[in-house]
Amino acid sequence: MRTFEGTITVRATPAQVFALWADSAGWPRWDPDVKAARIDGPFVAGATGSITPQQGPTLRIRVTRVLPDRAFDAEARLPLCTMRFEHECEAAGDASGAATRVTHRVVFEGPLAFVFRRVIGPSLVTGIPGTMAGLKRAVEAAT
Repeated sequence: MRTFEGTITVRATPAQVFALWADSAGWPRWDPDVKAARIDGPFVAGATGSITPQQGPTLRIRVTRVLPDRAFDAEARLPLCTMRFEHECEAAGDASGAATRVTHRVVFEGPLAFVFRRVIGPSLVTGIPGTMAGLKRAVEAAT
């Protein structure tokens, strides 16, 4: 199973990072690959919504895991494939102040995962670094 992943350290607390994640309508402000996003209702496991990438159709998503101030996962169903978005953060601070290590991972699973990895994977390789840099700018500007 091939994953696409990026990790960055930001000058903020895990709670500040999580607050950015929980504001789904704000994702396009810091993620250059997202045109629009929304979660219908509270940001909890089981919630549904949608995400519209800059390139491609709007996808229905379902939040599958929420660990406040630590992690959340969401998934989109594709034909014979599930695309899972995993987000994790952990305190990485030292004596110089608050810092958080943030990881964003995309995983494809299912019989046609190999097709979607080949079709969508190249844009993830180039897009995840921009997403991580945008999150860093946004969370650090807010602190």
